[in-house]
Amino acid sequence: MLKLYFGNGSDSDYRILCLGSHSDDIEIGCGGTILQLLDRHKNTVVHWVVFSADRTRADEARASADVFLRATQRKQIIVKDFRDGFFPYCGAEIKSYFEELKHHISPDVIFTHYRHDLHQDHRMICELTWNTWRDHLILEYEVPKYDGDFGTPNFYVELDELLCQRKVQHVLEKFRSQEEKHWFSQDTLLAVLRLRGMECRASTRYAEAFYSRKIVLGDS
Repeated sequence: MLKLYFGNGSDSDYRILCLGSHSDDIEIGCGGTILQLLDRHKNTVVHWVVFSADRTRADEARASADVFLRATQRKQIIVKDFRDGFFPYCGAEIKSYFEELKHHISPDVIFTHYRHDLHQDHRMICELTWNTWRDHLILEYEVPKYDGDFGTPNFYVELDELLCQRKVQHVLEKFRSQEEKHWFSQDTLLAVLRLRGMECRASTRYAEAFYSRKIVLGDS
């Protein structure tokens, strides 16, 4: 199996853009990968954008992002207040904000929602990601939910067990408002990581999985 490694092959800044519809989406979908990237790339700049949060969820989002991005001082955390559940109906405003982001951020890798996610807000953010950035590495992450919309990923990031436990513990501690939800539990979050680790035969037994529509290999 061909293995690829994150990095831009130079000592210059490595730029990451994380996009999430709701307060805990980024952490659940790619939090382990972010923790690992920051551990390995000390010159990383992270832009972290959450598109919908009320006051409580916004506080949680900022506190959580600070924890996940603790390894870098070079970060921008943005929390917007677009109406939860209504993204397709306020698409023009969200599209305008994407255009604003495009003029300020040119990332090396973008993490966004999976295009076949059954949550309408998630799908909208994915669609606008691809509309906005045409020549960037875009990795679509997955979020477990009642809809049962997990697909067949084609890009895996191996994570060790201790890092996975770190990720899950951060999520459970920082998003107390979600404690009553049936899916919000340690066993659910770890099960996803273990399942994806099994699929890619990770030597560590754990992995996060992504969907990549386009990858370009080059020597420059």
